[in-house]
Amino acid sequence: MEIISLIAVVSCIVILIGIWEFLNWSWFTPKKLEKKLKAQGFRGHPYRFLFGDFKKSTEEDEALSKPMNLYDNDFTSRLMGIFDERMKQYGKYSYVWTGPTPVVTVADPELVKEVTLKNYHFPKAPHNALSKLLMKGIQGLEGEKWSKHRKIISPAFHVEKLKMHRRMKEISKTVNEKIRCIVEARMKAMKAGEACGDDFLGLLLESNVKEIKEGGSKDFGLSIEDVIEECKVLYFAGQETTSVLLVWTMIMLGRHPEWQDRARQEILQLFSDHETPDYTALNHLKIVTMILNEVLRLYSPVTGMRRITIEEETKLGDFTLPAGVILQLPTIQMHHDPELWGEDSKEFKPERFAEGVANATKGQFSFLPFSWGPRVCMGQNFAMTEARLAIAMILRRFSIEIAPSYAHYPHLTSLTLQPKYGAQLILHKL
Repeated sequence: MEIISLIAVVSCIVILIGIWEFLNWSWFTPKKLEKKLKAQGFRGHPYRFLFGDFKKSTEEDEALSKPMNLYDNDFTSRLMGIFDERMKQYGKYSYVWTGPTPVVTVADPELVKEVTLKNYHFPKAPHNALSKLLMKGIQGLEGEKWSKHRKIISPAFHVEKLKMHRRMKEISKTVNEKIRCIVEARMKAMKAGEACGDDFLGLLLESNVKEIKEGGSKDFGLSIEDVIEECKVLYFAGQETTSVLLVWTMIMLGRHPEWQDRARQEILQLFSDHETPDYTALNHLKIVTMILNEVLRLYSPVTGMRRITIEEETKLGDFTLPAGVILQLPTIQMHHDPELWGEDSKEFKPERFAEGVANATKGQFSFLPFSWGPRVCMGQNFAMTEARLAIAMILRRFSIEIAPSYAHYPHLTSLTLQPKYGAQLILHKL
């Protein structure tokens, strides 16, 4: 009987501890965070037990399922939903409850700049499930491991060297195996004395070997698993974002044939029909660059960044944020903000970049399609060069028209902003 009584007592204690931990996670901690955020000047709806702020109506779902007007660029409310709604209600310092976790929106350019510069104080927030499986490279690393990866990968981007539960795991495994075969074949060729090659993988492996030799140990370099992950990052975070930028650019050129004509005239003045533009020549494509920047502003492939506070008191401007708060840096809302860009902020006007980005932003930190600070996208020069080259090759041979079947619906996938129903375009050979 004594043993049974002891088991019963222990069981009650375990149950009580479990109940306390659950209540602490689902109620007491969120309410404490809410009190601290309000004291700092942030505003939002009161915390609701477990559910937070997310409760969509049938009417909202039906409204969001309809395509937009072809010439409408005002899609942030559809795209960002409740986050955009709270910003309109409470301003640029608002929060939304995602369950018991507050997501704080900071849309002040100077504070966004501070967050991106202080990457060790504001590490990246956890990825979604798909991103975790597909991209475990530099985009998801922090601290010393991030620093090592960045140091070794950087030479490969030098401008002169130019929900799915089980199915997702299968895709990730297949991708890993295919890339592993390519990497191992390249490493075998290098050991046999063959050249590394001047593509991303060759430059990455060359940089890795150099770092290991200088450090005197393999610990100073990347493992084959690390190399595989960085190759995946190049494809998913690099190639996909560039291809999405090109898709939106072609849609914009189809919508605005006058800019298509201006870009084509510039291209034909600089390059002959059979000439392949080199890096230096591509930098002289001023009108094309203006168009690309305006597309990046209106239709940024990456619509925002998320960071998390890990210290009990994290300074941000005049604020002191508690640990456990997710910070949302709303790139797309800032790019569309009339206060930062003028009353025509939602119009396609490449001429705003005629005198460069600094002049277009009037010195404000309001244009960040490639992030900023220590974690700025290393491939931004590569991406822009690739985009200029693609547009130059297309426009000197084809004119672009939007097909009648195209339905305008900017849609945020797990990785990038894409046309939900694809981009139906008609290319007319010149």
